[in-house]
Parts: sequence; structure tokens; C-alpha cells
Amino acid sequence: MAPGFRDIAHVGFVELYTPDFEGSLWFFTELLAMREVAREGDSAYLHAWDDYEHHTIKLTRHATSGVGRLGLRASSQEALERRVAAIEAAGRGTGWHDGGPGMGKTYAFTDPDGHPMDLYYESAWHVPTEESRPALKNQADRFPGRGVNARRLDHVNFLGADVEANGRFVEDILGGKPTEQIRLDNGSLSAQWFTFSNKSYDLVYSGDWTGSSGRLHHVAFATDTREDILKAADIFLENGIHIETGPHKHAIQQTFFLYVYEPGGNRIEFCNAGARLILAPDWKTIEWTETERAKGQAWGMKTISTFHTHGTPPVSGPGQITP
Repeated sequence: MAPGFRDIAHVGFVELYTPDFEGSLWFFTELLAMREVAREGDSAYLHAWDDYEHHTIKLTRHATSGVGRLGLRASSQEALERRVAAIEAAGRGTGWHDGGPGMGKTYAFTDPDGHPMDLYYESAWHVPTEESRPALKNQADRFPGRGVNARRLDHVNFLGADVEANGRFVEDILGGKPTEQIRLDNGSLSAQWFTFSNKSYDLVYSGDWTGSSGRLHHVAFATDTREDILKAADIFLENGIHIETGPHKHAIQQTFFLYVYEPGGNRIEFCNAGARLILAPDWKTIEWTETERAKGQAWGMKTISTFHTHGTPPVSGPGQITP
């Protein structure tokens, strides 16, 4: 078991950069049915209907696409202090700061690849308006009943120049547990999936074939059913959103998926993992070989080439698509 396992409760929020702020805002609020809950400077704070925290996405106007910060919520104040001490000992911390709307004291740090992250415990729960108050008091907000109805933030997949270095940091310093991974014929790891709880995965690192650092592969939102993803494909088709791949089923983690590019260029996944949970306390990491992965996804569809090359912010090279 990783030291500090369960000191981090879950992935809390993600800040997305966009060079097309109005287009991205339309995508998240109109097509995904998120609600804007705050505006501060160049950033809009957006809430998915059943996320319990103040916001799900911090959408920030920027010169390029990509990820700003990833927020991780600690499981307690004591857990926060333990992980901060571990991060500082590893030399990755950058210090405390005001977390902004809905958040208390926050500790900033980076992973070995340079992705900025925030670790916090104090968090304001989402408060619905009179218009958005749900009929059932055990959900965060009213079910939108329109568009994709993205329920919550599910996971974030980072591109990294060194998957193994990032993986060691997540496991040894943050307390993540690797559930599945891909090992290439040369012995190196090309991707790892980590969980902080009993979800099958919360944070992923994939090798960046461009050799770049600090880029985003995708942000994923959970849907209630597979049928929601099929409907989402029609919604995106009708609204001119680039569908990269899917709907289909991953072999790794068995997630039913659809990948699109939002107007700012960031890859967004809609996922339904069914009932897969990691309940075994002595879970053994599932390792896939290069040959096994060459077979494609669960039902035989080959992995699209841009899945290995497109990331944000964009870099010059083959496979990088700008919508």
C-alpha cells in the first residue's frame, strides 16, 4: 500500500486555459449543462450538477489552451499537513496561497513534469439557488435535463515526458495507488492509472510522444449511463464539435468513452465506467504489454493516432490538431 493512501480524498477541480473563452464557456454551460457560479477577472467558475464542491471547472481566458491548475482535496486537515510535509521534503512545493472562490488555505506544488497543482482541505460546498434547488436534497443541484448533463468531474489525464518519474511522485508523495499500467517492450512505462480511493482511477499519466512537459491529455466527466454518451455524440455532431474517437469501450479500466475537442482545443472525455470499483485492499496492479495494447480497444477498434500526439497547449508536430 502506498504511504499516505487516502490522505487525498479525490480530484477536486481543474483549471482549463482557453484562447476562445466565449466558445469554451458556451460548450460547458450550454452543451454540458454546467452552471456559472462565480466570475473573477479572466476566469469563470463552472459547476457540474452533482459535484458537491463550489465549482468543477475554473475556465480561464489565456493565450493558448492547456491546464492551469489541478485541485486535489485532502481527506482531513491532518492529512493535508502530512502530504504538504512529504511534498516539501521532495522539493516540489511552491508555498501556501489563497485558494480563491470556495476554497480556503491552499498549498501549491508541481509534479516532476511541471504540472501545477493545488492541495487543500477547507472547501465550501455548493449552495443551489432557488431556481436550481433539487427536488431531492441528497444531490448538489437540480438535474439540468438538457444537453449532455455532465454529472461530475471524473478524472484528469496528464501528458508527461517521464511517466515513471511522475508515477513515483504520485505513489510515494501523494499516496496514489496504481491500478493499471502499460509497459513497453523496452521495459519503460508508457502510461499509469492511479486511484486515491476506491474508484478505479482518478489521475492518469500518459507518455508525451512529442517529448514535451506539462501538457494535458484530457479532462473527463462522468455520465449516468452509456446511453448518455451515445446521445452526447449526436449533440456534438449537431453543434459542430470535433469528435475525435468513440463512442466505444476501453480495454484498460473498461470505461465506455467519447472524446471530443472543446472550442478552445482541449480534449474532453465523457465516460461511464459502470460498476467498476477497487474494493480489494491488496489490489495487484494490472500490467498490459505493448503487444496487448496493439490489439486496440475492448471491442477491437484501433486507437486513433492523434490520441498519442494531440495535447494542450499545442506544440508543432504531426497529429496536433487545432479545431
